[in-house]
Amino acid sequence: MDRRIQKSRESIIEAFIQLLSEKKFEQITINQIAERANVSRGTVYLHFIDKFDLLDQCIKSHLVELIESSLFCGVTGIFPSKEALLHSFRYLKQHASFYGAVLADQSVPEFRTRLQAALLRGLDKQIDMSGINQGRNKEIILQFLASALAGMIEWWITTAEPYSEEELVDELWILMERNQMTPLPHV
Repeated sequence: MDRRIQKSRESIIEAFIQLLSEKKFEQITINQIAERANVSRGTVYLHFIDKFDLLDQCIKSHLVELIESSLFCGVTGIFPSKEALLHSFRYLKQHASFYGAVLADQSVPEFRTRLQAALLRGLDKQIDMSGINQGRNKEIILQFLASALAGMIEWWITTAEPYSEEELVDELWILMERNQMTPLPHV
């Protein structure tokens, strides 16, 4: 992609995220986005169909980056190691302006839904259905754990990270181990 086109796109996305942190999604207009990005309305429409498309593309790219941040060590699963989980929370902190804006805005409920769906897909590969989970309903366990993790992420971001990433990950990892959410040791 041409550098000027990429720069315009990045400016639009940055302006949109700034506006999301200042007002509700439903109150944001294409004119406001264009003005803040210092581009024309036409330039916004060259990149995005409308503000809903812009939101959708932002959510997609941030969720992909979040999931990829947890897989940097090459092991499959949503959080294949404690280090991967820590890396993900560092990514969340680095992009807290976006995550905080979409999580705080009640008019953007699809973000939490999509976050939870991504967590479900990753956790499905990791849940050990033997031991304490033997005979349990896997779907119920997955829904519970994905909701808990999505809730922790939402709480941590919307309360301005009251604990360091390291402290939060230490506690989460213990909880994940207790509920057999961590990868099984290789034998």
